[in-house]
Amino acid sequence: MAYRPRRCFLPLMFRFLVLVCCFLLPSWATANTPRPPGVAVATAHPKATRAAIDILRRGGNAFDAAIAASAVLAVVEPYGHGLGGGGFYLLRVEPKDCPKDTKAKCESRDIMIDARERAPMAITAKHYLDANGRPKPRASLDGALAAGIPGTPAALVHLAERYGRLPLSVTLAPAIRLAREGFVVHPPYRQMAEWRAEALRRDPESRRIFLDDGFVPNDGHVVKQPELAETLERLAARGHDGFYGGETARRLVDGVRAHGGLWTKEDLSAYRVVERAPVQGRYRNLRITSAALPSSGGIVLVEALGILEYVDLARMNRSERAHAVIEAMRIAYRDRARFLGDPDFVAIDTKRLLSPIYHARLRALIRPHTRARLVGQDRETGAEGTNTTHLSIIDTEGNRVAATLSLNTSFGSAFTVPGTGVLLNNQMDDFVLLPGAANTYGLVGSRANKLAPGKRPLSSMTPTFLETDDRVVILGTPGGSRIISMVLLATLEVADGRGDAEAWVRKPRFHHQYLPDRVEYEPDALDRAGREHLKKLGHLQRELRPYGNMQIVVWDKRLGRLQAASDPRGGGEGKVVLGEPVKPAAADR
Repeated sequence: MAYRPRRCFLPLMFRFLVLVCCFLLPSWATANTPRPPGVAVATAHPKATRAAIDILRRGGNAFDAAIAASAVLAVVEPYGHGLGGGGFYLLRVEPKDCPKDTKAKCESRDIMIDARERAPMAITAKHYLDANGRPKPRASLDGALAAGIPGTPAALVHLAERYGRLPLSVTLAPAIRLAREGFVVHPPYRQMAEWRAEALRRDPESRRIFLDDGFVPNDGHVVKQPELAETLERLAARGHDGFYGGETARRLVDGVRAHGGLWTKEDLSAYRVVERAPVQGRYRNLRITSAALPSSGGIVLVEALGILEYVDLARMNRSERAHAVIEAMRIAYRDRARFLGDPDFVAIDTKRLLSPIYHARLRALIRPHTRARLVGQDRETGAEGTNTTHLSIIDTEGNRVAATLSLNTSFGSAFTVPGTGVLLNNQMDDFVLLPGAANTYGLVGSRANKLAPGKRPLSSMTPTFLETDDRVVILGTPGGSRIISMVLLATLEVADGRGDAEAWVRKPRFHHQYLPDRVEYEPDALDRAGREHLKKLGHLQRELRPYGNMQIVVWDKRLGRLQAASDPRGGGEGKVVLGEPVKPAAADR
């Protein structure tokens, strides 16, 4: 009789146990995933932070709070942001607040909402060039022709409809009230208005709303915007069609075209935000999530950090470290100028630009006793880039938002569309209008960022998440072309474990963007020995007044603690941390 082995049931039992674990583990893991001990908000203005906190108290999530804060900033910071502008919202969406229409398995995920402005379909670079083919002075900076189709209103609607818990009638209410009742002018407003006073005076609506009888208003002057309140009310009542259709769209198109612009109703009705996969990278123990194209921020940030990955900064003295970081900035910004643009219009080898192999090749260009040899020539910069705005938010579910929003230069195009209260952007200056010509921030570009109808211009806005196993950092800043270098310097501090959020926003900054070929630095960013060292290596230098307005939220999982920090350069007043539970506001009880 042939031997017949006994049947063993152990493998079958093992498979059964594995299946049981597979069903139970996700719910167990979710139940045991650490949650923030409260909520934290950091914005550029205390009224925006207060509005966000109020919405969280009313049962809203981080995305509702971001809507409220964005809308309030659009009212009280007209020099940096508004309904007539655009930007990027970086989101971490936790399962409880997954998109309402999703059919896929609901898991934590990172998403970037691209609300960048689009070029009108009738526009070409020739509209900004004179008879000799040279850029017309100020044509892409001042007036209706300088404005792209705004994206911020569409982003607010998208956030509310897809990720929020509360209706726009609730989340926009604080901004509507402030627009109607007014806000008090403060020093940052005066500073920005002084810089753009001439352009604001040329436009009757902007002069009436943002100046005081044609002069920069004094501290304490109240700015009221009743037309903007009505525009916000239509947005709250009708969503996308409340801005990009109907009465608001008619007024926008008529007003723009009456003042030399080329907008059409079709330009407005066709505008949609785009959800994009964020840029992902690593630096030492940090996981980096940042803005994707058409923002250059994420790629340039990850590339610079990749170059520095195996540079032993800790063993260097202050001067040597500054040189290494400056060289990484130069090289990464060079690739920005050479390769980057709107991914819906040009093919960009993002995989290569983010590759560690490519970063190693770039790292080999850095020499301790000389500058890397990069082709280019010096150009002068224009504006100092202290406009734009940023907000960072986290809620008790772990949902988080980093949003950088802009009109481009201060007060945008300085053109307010009659009957709407909407101050328009001047983002058309962010396109390459003529090969080799620098924009107002001194940035140059290639054909990848050449103006085309319907295209989105390249940006430097860099909303970012930094993560380790026990810490989450949500950060970003205004600052024009210097945004990326500011986020880079803060990331290096986070990776080194030095200081805390308050120290990171206070630390003096330096910058290099390839062209113009010079180091720009705040007072105290480089000591005398460092400046002499860089001079010997061939670095031209220029000292700047303090710049940027970084907003940071930190969740320390190990200590169960939240921290928020607002840049002292912007007043440092827009930060609030509340422990759980988030109690209702007194007015709501």
